[in-house]
Amino acid sequence: MNKSLLGLIILALIAFSCKKEVDPFLISKHHIGLLTDSTQVKDLELVFPNDSIVKPIKGDEFSGSTNDISIYEKGGKELLILAPNQVLDSTAVIKSVQIMDSRYKTEKGISTLSTFKDIDQNYKISRINNLINSIVITVDEINASFTIDKKELSPDLRFDLSLKIEKIQIPDKAKIKYFFVYWN
Repeated sequence: MNKSLLGLIILALIAFSCKKEVDPFLISKHHIGLLTDSTQVKDLELVFPNDSIVKPIKGDEFSGSTNDISIYEKGGKELLILAPNQVLDSTAVIKSVQIMDSRYKTEKGISTLSTFKDIDQNYKISRINNLINSIVITVDEINASFTIDKKELSPDLRFDLSLKIEKIQIPDKAKIKYFFVYWN
């Protein structure tokens, strides 16, 4: 009896010591910290127990807003902006996350403070979209998009929307303006 109890205690200690702590600021293809691509809106309090969650007000579904959910630290710093796939539905899952805090990083160290060079050296760029005031760099490997202001580009690339911008035309020092992770 004592041997089986001792064995059970040792097994429990091994199991608890092997449990890997999840980095709350790690971004990967299917999760951001404890937030996953299958987390429902109703479960956000479990995912962010120490943070403030600002949800849209019931009745706002006709206001034309996107009904984003903002996550703030208790001190007031904005961490993330979540967009659910259904308006005001507690069972909806998150379809996109805008990273607001620079502590959130990919496994390869990309954050809101990174530059185009950092992205290009660490990930395969899937496509570059030319928009009115910015370009959007998409990395399918991590379901992410990075927006760079066209002010970071040379003047001859800023105004022609039909121009296909290649990665060689983007300066290495170009800063990320917005960082999004998309989930289906």
